Amino acid sequence: MAELDATMLTKGELSHMLGENVVLDTVANYVIAGRLVSVNGVFATLADADVHDLRDSKSSRELYVIETRRLGIRVNRKQVLVRWQEVVALSCLADVVI
Repeated sequence: MAELDATMLTKGELSHMLGENVVLDTVANYVIAGRLVSVNGVFATLADADVHDLRDSKSSRELYVIETRRLGIRVNRKQVLVRWQEVVALSCLADVVI
């Protein structure tokens, strides 16, 4: 897979995700879910987001993502900027298999 960055938007690889609820897996112990509102060369901006620190949870990353798909995003941030360098994976929440 190509490096995940904003250049993928110009290729159409991310454009279908704008406005959609997405899940970002990060290098650190965070899962971030929210509505993808914009991207640039440095950041992805999510609105109505849940920034979840897995160290504060007894569930695994996968179980937390499945629970978010089932129950919806538990919003704790109106807006959050996430550095692309920290993102390991990006997917639409609707694509999470439950």
